[in-house]
Amino acid sequence: MKLDQELGGAFARIALGHVAKEYPHKLDHVLGSDDDALPPRVVHPIFFGSFDWHSCVHGWWTLLTVQRLFPEIAEAAAITDLAARSFTAEKVGAELAYLDRPLSRGFERPYGWAWLLALHLEASRHSEEWSEQLVPLARAFAERLRDYLRILTYPIRVGTHFNTSFALILSLEWADANDADLADAIRDRVSNWFSNDRDCQAWEPGGDEFLSPALIEALCMARAHPASFADWVGAFLPRLSERQPATLFEPAFVGDRSDGKIAHLDGLNLSRAWCWRSIAPFLAEPERSVAQAAAEDHLAAAMPHIAGDYMGEHWLTTFALLALLSDGRG
Repeated sequence: MKLDQELGGAFARIALGHVAKEYPHKLDHVLGSDDDALPPRVVHPIFFGSFDWHSCVHGWWTLLTVQRLFPEIAEAAAITDLAARSFTAEKVGAELAYLDRPLSRGFERPYGWAWLLALHLEASRHSEEWSEQLVPLARAFAERLRDYLRILTYPIRVGTHFNTSFALILSLEWADANDADLADAIRDRVSNWFSNDRDCQAWEPGGDEFLSPALIEALCMARAHPASFADWVGAFLPRLSERQPATLFEPAFVGDRSDGKIAHLDGLNLSRAWCWRSIAPFLAEPERSVAQAAAEDHLAAAMPHIAGDYMGEHWLTTFALLALLSDGRG
């Protein structure tokens, strides 16, 4: 399954349909008084759409990524126009002011932080103006991540937004381009937390997971320490050639796509495809072919469902794009 201009245009249409759609909306917002009871567009003048803040951020990442890869798509002009109206000094200032609230310390930690860094990195491949406008937000979240790594004793291994490995995968790419000290800190923590992990049992998926705790950890190690990854993964997944643990090779069944939590499982299938595709080049045969086949099985299970119900539609294109980009494009 390949990413082409037709599919990229479809992804862009889906994302354009929700990044500026204010309602329904789930705020990550701690109220200190009645004065804090405000609508999403006031609290977050850039990222008020897509059901929640982090989905809006990575919806924007989807738009900019697709526009860069396929500049001739019909949606390109609409993306440029909306970005010019959204990424302004005034609106960025309001997003920054929100972070300065004492009650906002844990806002979107760490998933939204990492996606904002990914968005800034993608913006830097486009308009210099967009990149410069988003720099203050990127720096603010980078500092939060730096501080968080100092106090986080144990990694969080769940398959949802709090997963440490996923946030570090996205953040490391930004840090390698913008902040060498942060990149070093990420690599140090990844080694400290995961380098001795062996014989992963992969008791997953949980009922509302959109990340595989096992495979996301593996991809994190591949990105942070590629030179030693082949040896590490041989100990972490020693029976990979036998398709064991079996749960990592069987796409998750989604019982109700109108339920926002259960719909996460479509994202699990997409993120597993991303991981399998990404780590396959590090593997020798027959493990490489096993990983590639697992990726295609998971893609086939999820791709028909990236649109249709808003509970999935407001975010699944991002994870489809991650998976499809892992074939080497982008």
